[in-house]
Amino acid sequence: MKSSLWHRLGAPFIEPYARYQHANVVHAIRLGIAIILALLINQLSGFPHGEWTTITVFIILGLLQYQGAIYTKAKERILGTLLGIVIAFALLWFNQEAGAWLWVEYALIGIISGIISYLAVTRLGYTGLLTGITMLMIISNISQTNLIEQGIYRALNILIGTGVAVIVTLVLPLKSTLMWRFLLANNLEACANLYAGVGDHIDTDVATSPSITTNNGQTSAIRPTKIIRPSQLTVSPATPVDKVLIKTLQRINKRLLAVRPHLAATANEAKIDIDTLETIQRTHRNIIGTIDLLLSAAPRLANIVLDEDNHTLLVHYQHELSQAMHNIAAVLRSPNDEVFRPITRITVSEYPSVTQSAFEWQGYFWLTQTLQAQLQQLSDLLQSTKPQWYAASGLSYQRREQRRIREQGGETDLHL
Repeated sequence: MKSSLWHRLGAPFIEPYARYQHANVVHAIRLGIAIILALLINQLSGFPHGEWTTITVFIILGLLQYQGAIYTKAKERILGTLLGIVIAFALLWFNQEAGAWLWVEYALIGIISGIISYLAVTRLGYTGLLTGITMLMIISNISQTNLIEQGIYRALNILIGTGVAVIVTLVLPLKSTLMWRFLLANNLEACANLYAGVGDHIDTDVATSPSITTNNGQTSAIRPTKIIRPSQLTVSPATPVDKVLIKTLQRINKRLLAVRPHLAATANEAKIDIDTLETIQRTHRNIIGTIDLLLSAAPRLANIVLDEDNHTLLVHYQHELSQAMHNIAAVLRSPNDEVFRPITRITVSEYPSVTQSAFEWQGYFWLTQTLQAQLQQLSDLLQSTKPQWYAASGLSYQRREQRRIREQGGETDLHL
């Protein structure tokens, strides 16, 4: 009992998937630890303007949880601070050496501020913003003595704060690549469960025991398809909308939106072209949209006759595609270097009676083929980028998870 309790409490600090599930709590704990470390360093070092150490920690970690984004922010803060100090000292030297009039000094500061602002909104971003802020802070304190010493201490404290923030993220990492994998995997599993409910219009007797002949002539039985009653998806006066379905779709769309902030950081961590990740994201979104269309179409087909051959095709599709989504999700979550399998061997040309079915059924099968193509595209994209995102997920984590699986005598969930 104690061991089990300790494992549950310690999981968010040890296992990446548990950290993903409790990312906000881990982030809060990590920030608190980083602030305490920064305060202790300030006390021990006694450097002037030590507040910049803690401010830097809060700026870098306050709104950012994941390593790729944190490292980018840290580099931008260091570069922006150093550039601001250099530009400020150059301006002060020029004004003192040239003995320029006050209006010339102000005009020069205004022109440089405008240039920095332009670069901030076009190329430099946060680096440009920090450059301008640092420059103006130093210039605004021109009446104070030891400006060079103050600038050096400011830069030093910012470097210390940045180092503390980065070290803490290394001890308790939240990698964007892993979060991207887990969010995509969870959405695919949720989509698979939704798609399993699309067959509510299939007759129970037909759906429970068909056998399918594959391209190589082998016959295999299909496991029973999950059946959802029509009342769960149709609109009725008593229940205006299916609240369970709506909430499920809301959770799926929420995860879809949560993936987007990870794309740039994942591209940075895994060295994957951002356009490729955008294509994966677009395919992800299209899969959700197609399943939503299938769910909307299914209740309207409940009373439209479909021959037995096409019933068999429908059940085969439902089994193959739902299992394909589960498989992609399992490979994404697995610490093993698995390969994505082909989505399905189904070809509609083997079922010529589809073209003889009702117009509504032909549209339904067209949507199903669209889903099949989208899943194959997603699988191919993930397989082609797998070496990068697998390595960027942290080989030490993956080896540790493999050891844990072997020690517990368990297996991965790749054969659902």
